[in-house]
Amino acid sequence: MALTGAQLPMHSHACSTASRQAVHTAAQSVMGLQGALTAFRGQAAPFTSAHARQGRRAQRMSATRVVASADLTKDSPRTVPKNSVLVVGGTGTLGRQVVRRALDEGYEVRCIVRPRQNPADFLRDWGATTVQADLGDPSSLPATLVGIHTVIDCATARPEESTQRVDWEGKKALVQCAQAMGIQRYIFFSIHNAERHPEVPLMQVKTCTEQYIQQSGLDYTIFRLCGFMQAIIGNYAVPVLEEKQVWGTSDDTRTAYLDSQDVAKMTLAALRSDATVGQTLTLAGPKAWTVPEVIELCEKLADERAQVTQVPVWLLKTTRNILRSFQWARDAADRLAFADILASNETFAAPMEDTYKLLDLNPEETTTLEQYLQEYYQSILKKLKEVGASSRQSDFYV
Repeated sequence: MALTGAQLPMHSHACSTASRQAVHTAAQSVMGLQGALTAFRGQAAPFTSAHARQGRRAQRMSATRVVASADLTKDSPRTVPKNSVLVVGGTGTLGRQVVRRALDEGYEVRCIVRPRQNPADFLRDWGATTVQADLGDPSSLPATLVGIHTVIDCATARPEESTQRVDWEGKKALVQCAQAMGIQRYIFFSIHNAERHPEVPLMQVKTCTEQYIQQSGLDYTIFRLCGFMQAIIGNYAVPVLEEKQVWGTSDDTRTAYLDSQDVAKMTLAALRSDATVGQTLTLAGPKAWTVPEVIELCEKLADERAQVTQVPVWLLKTTRNILRSFQWARDAADRLAFADILASNETFAAPMEDTYKLLDLNPEETTTLEQYLQEYYQSILKKLKEVGASSRQSDFYV
């Protein structure tokens, strides 16, 4: 389904209007909360992997029963442990790192998961609890927030899903539930410079969601991301090493990539600091790279010559226009809208000095792209190549 003006606010004023209306009707929009609490007690209690965690599991379930039994209108920060966190999108590139970091720092972590072919067993193995819910089904959300102090929203639509349904309608419902349930902190991840590109549906949605959260009355922190180093592995590092085709683009767009583990570290640092409440911060890596520079770095570290095929930006834009003429292909066309950004030769980077001070972190401890790729090649891919195994990139979460 295409994102149209009738379905999604197209401009800042429209976003603000939608936000005010939604905030005004939040209590009415989240229906059946008390019934959801009862359902949560009886049907949706978090479940963890057994062995060695039964004590923690009993404590969590006991705390959940106490909170769920309380009158919703009497819920307050005193009844909700400050270290109780709900991670939305916990199986994703960033979400899994946030879960792992939060657990390591002593937080009680709950994750929303959906029934799927690849289960989220690894989250439970780490010590997180899971509860089934779906951003596409707002009625499933209230129960997941029982006994939660902080929501960390790392979720975004998968390629086969509707951006409007998940990233706009689903996030609105989640924010409304957070308001009604008295959530104390809300952390949201957006895209750097999203407000400059309303022609890109996902960036338009992120901009509107930012404004929606800012006017919600919640204590929020918004992080605008430039790009993840993890995306480079499948697109460039693996094809270069395995002497396969590498697809490049004819543009000078620069991206300051960050390791998702560093983003998780910054996220937990923000959670520890009240100074980050009400802040919108861009998180950028130490250096901004073009695609040709990334490919050249991969060639150097892999000691292989890349087989690069340049894809003109105009071809991507033409393909998008063709796909938009078919109703069934509009979601794919919307994702190709990023070609408009490539054509602008924009730089996705930002100064980080003040942000590091605010988060009380040492910038020298942030992973560079050179360090990340060198470790990847040395630790994983070269070992696989030596034994003649396939890289099977989808099996690795680094």
